[in-house]
Amino acid sequence: MSPTKKTATAQPKRAPRSDGAKTRQHLLDTAGQLFAERGFADATSKEICERAGTPMASVNYHFGSREALYEAALIEAHRQVVGLDELAALVAGLNDPRERLRAVLCRFVGLSTNAGTPWGFMLILREVLSPSNAIPALIEKAIRPKAALLLKTIGEVLEMNPSTPAVQRALMFSVLPCIVMMIAPMRMQAELLPAVAKDRDALAEDFVRFVMAGLDAIALAHRSDGQSKK
Repeated sequence: MSPTKKTATAQPKRAPRSDGAKTRQHLLDTAGQLFAERGFADATSKEICERAGTPMASVNYHFGSREALYEAALIEAHRQVVGLDELAALVAGLNDPRERLRAVLCRFVGLSTNAGTPWGFMLILREVLSPSNAIPALIEKAIRPKAALLLKTIGEVLEMNPSTPAVQRALMFSVLPCIVMMIAPMRMQAELLPAVAKDRDALAEDFVRFVMAGLDAIALAHRSDGQSKK
């Protein structure tokens, strides 16, 4: 009689632990708040870990260095302002480039009038006023993909190639005012221009009209220039 073969008992698969991901996100949020309050130079790894309630080696363990943590916080800050996925969702299903641009601009204006501003807004403001060595990473990982989407949309509105200088200037004219409104202190806006905050929908609609009229003028000017050169 042949020996009975033992059948290996299948071990149930363990679900991956999420503790590490939670700790990493907690550190990122804590560091982002500290960097926003005090800047990169004054927010030490020790203080970040103490406020987060994590071991002293947590920053190096999860991010590699304080510099890498700051870079990650900047990218998260830009996502808080508006994420690439959010932009894509806003324009999904809208075939008219003007309607896509309208959706994005209204979202930007809405963010500028939101009283519950996350720490990312202040951190971006600090970085704009005093750029750090993390700027190249911020541009490549956070800003450039969103800029490409907006350049494509504005290029379609103008019926011009997104790489042309006129389209790039048009993006700057369209988006920079929104950024200024986002980072300007709410109290300053309320005291200087009290009527603005009273009707957010009117603010968004008028801003869209302003941008669209400017884009129409740019398109007309460049079409006239093209015809005159023929």
